[in-house]
Amino acid sequence: MESVSRLGVVGCGLMGSGIAEVAALRGLDVLVAEATPQAVEDGRRRVTGSLRRGVQRGKLSEEQLSAALGRISFTPDLADLRDRQFVIEAVAEQRELKAEVLATLGKVVQDENAVIATNTSSLPVIDLAVASPCPERVVGLHFFNPVPVQRLVEVIPSLVTGQETFARAQAFATEQLGKQTVTATDRSGFVVNALLVPYLLSAVRMLESGQAGADDIDRGMELGCAHPMGPLRLLDLIGLDTAQSVAESMYAEFKEPLHAPPALLRRMVAAGRLGRKSGRGFYVYAG
Repeated sequence: MESVSRLGVVGCGLMGSGIAEVAALRGLDVLVAEATPQAVEDGRRRVTGSLRRGVQRGKLSEEQLSAALGRISFTPDLADLRDRQFVIEAVAEQRELKAEVLATLGKVVQDENAVIATNTSSLPVIDLAVASPCPERVVGLHFFNPVPVQRLVEVIPSLVTGQETFARAQAFATEQLGKQTVTATDRSGFVVNALLVPYLLSAVRMLESGQAGADDIDRGMELGCAHPMGPLRLLDLIGLDTAQSVAESMYAEFKEPLHAPPALLRRMVAAGRLGRKSGRGFYVYAG
């Protein structure tokens, strides 16, 4: 099976920048597409900042940083991804936006064997794949935040994903990015979020009802269950808007009340209190 040397990434937020960083450190030529020139510059700063923090923490050398940055380029035009062998869509968790990106990629990527992957965290892959002119080449690759640290990738084939596409996605994640994979059925939430999201929403409901304070909820799970991070701190890390989108997708598919976003979560998202990325969520973050 031919290895991938030219990777495309669409979107350079928390997930896209992490994917680009990992791939560049593993020796791939990475081209990142963003919607506007300003978004391109924001993405470039995000990737550069993350790599520099790796140097400051002693995890990377200056030579590794320079080499990785030399392998990453940016563009505001999806058509520039035409020569990519593998493209990962990592835009916001919005069905219409992701479907539009996949439809465009199916037209512009010229390699008939290229894999087009969606990094959706909850949307059924088939709902996105059917927007593409080549749905058999679309597969779900769900990375976890922060991508440079988290070792897992969920691989989600849809009903129409080709066997070769699925095999290439598995090999790319494990052999080229050094991740470990689990295969998930194409159902909203897949494996991890199907278990995690009801737990996180239960913590929000506990806080909302006044049953316990945020710090006590988190300390209870950290010290009582040996979790490395409590549920509310984890929500702040994930992003409250992302968590709400995942919950809404799962509720739309299963109509399970435990999947419905609590009122407190919705109001915090409406207020812009999205967690670490906005500086405030269930906790306040400096800088």
